Amino acid sequence: MKGGCGRRTLGEKREREKPMQATQAGKLDALRKLKKIQALFVDDCRIQRVVLKTRRKMSWRPTYRSSKFRNVYGKVANREHCFEGIPITKNVHDNHFCAVNAKFLAIVTESAGGGTFVVIPVTQFGRIDPHYPKVCGHQGNVLDIKWNPFHDNIIASCSEDASVRIWEIPDGGLRRNLTESVLELYGHSRRVGLIEWHPTTSGILFSAGYDYKILIWNLEIGEPVKMIDCHTDVILCMSFNTEGSLLATSCKDKKLRVIEPRSGNVLQEANFKNHKVSRVVFLGNMKRLLTTGVSRWNTRQIALWDQEDLSMSIIEEEIDGLSGLLFPFYDADTHMLYLAGKGDGNIRYYEITLEKPYLQYLMEFRSPAPQKGLGVMPKHGLDVGACEVFRFYKLVTLKGLIEPISMIVPRRSETYQEDIYPMTPGTEPALSADEWLSGINRGPVLMSLKEGYNRPNKLVFKAPVKEKKGGVVNGIDLLENVPPRTENELLRMFFRQQEELRRLKDELTQRDIKIRQLELELNNIRISPNINNNNNSSSNGSSI
Repeated sequence: MKGGCGRRTLGEKREREKPMQATQAGKLDALRKLKKIQALFVDDCRIQRVVLKTRRKMSWRPTYRSSKFRNVYGKVANREHCFEGIPITKNVHDNHFCAVNAKFLAIVTESAGGGTFVVIPVTQFGRIDPHYPKVCGHQGNVLDIKWNPFHDNIIASCSEDASVRIWEIPDGGLRRNLTESVLELYGHSRRVGLIEWHPTTSGILFSAGYDYKILIWNLEIGEPVKMIDCHTDVILCMSFNTEGSLLATSCKDKKLRVIEPRSGNVLQEANFKNHKVSRVVFLGNMKRLLTTGVSRWNTRQIALWDQEDLSMSIIEEEIDGLSGLLFPFYDADTHMLYLAGKGDGNIRYYEITLEKPYLQYLMEFRSPAPQKGLGVMPKHGLDVGACEVFRFYKLVTLKGLIEPISMIVPRRSETYQEDIYPMTPGTEPALSADEWLSGINRGPVLMSLKEGYNRPNKLVFKAPVKEKKGGVVNGIDLLENVPPRTENELLRMFFRQQEELRRLKDELTQRDIKIRQLELELNNIRISPNINNNNNSSSNGSSI
């Protein structure tokens, strides 16, 4: 019995020890887990210390939260401050069809024959009369218009009739249709799709045509002084750096080029399959280029480049999968980039820095109405009292509406904000045309918006007396016959030649008539001495 009882007691002891052993094993596991957690906590503390040290070292770098433009918002003008009833052109050419300065707003309009555009004072809001006077001197559709940056009354236009024309708009706007231009510039053999004024020089205009050439015009003599012939396809965009010593172009051959305009030498060239460039813009004095285009998968994207090395982009960022062309607008004073797509209703804006991440997304302005093009008001035409840093003029084709959109920095104080309005390029040229052509480079003449934005401009545009409509550059005739590529170009060339033949026939007929008149006068002169001699002889005989 005792042995049996002893066995039962031993078994009971073992049964009692099992939960105690399990409890001890659980405590050991808990201790191990606690040690692991403590080790992880120590590692985390070490990591945090390292991060804090690196943050202290990198505290000079600008961050998103330190940006004073992070709260910029777009404000659409009231209906009474818009322009209505304008027959905006339906041309599908990839351009803005709009140009703005501190005095006038110019919009390319739809017309039955030839090309026209309307010029309206920026303060004349409301509905525009259907019979409002227009600028209607071109024989083909107007493809681009640009205001002279140093003279608010001078505007340049280019057209499908292969001409560039300079117009002078009187103060107060037009009172009747303007058909006679100040200058007519003929040099391209095909239609002219782009024009750009030089940013620091008065009287220098660049034009790019569908003949793959860029012509540099000296408006003081009314002649082309240089032809840049390095492109193999249609030129899509032109952009200058701040002082105008470099020209960046994008071309339909998918290449991005940086050109020295006076010599025509290509300094840098890029061609990538991953990024098809459509538009390019210089980023002020940052020595950077920004391009918009499409990726290999046909998504819209932007790319940032070093202007001295186009072998590889600094950064590429995809925007969306829409098909409309992206237009970039850069504000060198605030380092802000605005992206607006053709046919979109929104405008995205970023802040650009020289350090990573280079592009900082700020916000997006949204609107239900699609935009055909956008005009940009120069800095000296902005409302400084409302802290306006940028202003668009949005073209809404379906409504015939021009809608001003102001980009505003919210500030409580109504005083002048010097931190968002630094010295900006003014309305005075830094160089004359001859100085720039001789090789001199000079930055723009800066002005303060606090006092100088209402300063009158004393520059007077004087057009040269010019009779001929052609030019020879580097020994090459710019009006040489080029085989037409389309049926429209063939018909246009045919009608142009017919008109020239008609003019020459009329001129030949007039000269024939003049020759006959001179011959008759000569015969009369020859006959009159004989008659006088006969009369004298007869009178002498009668006296005898």
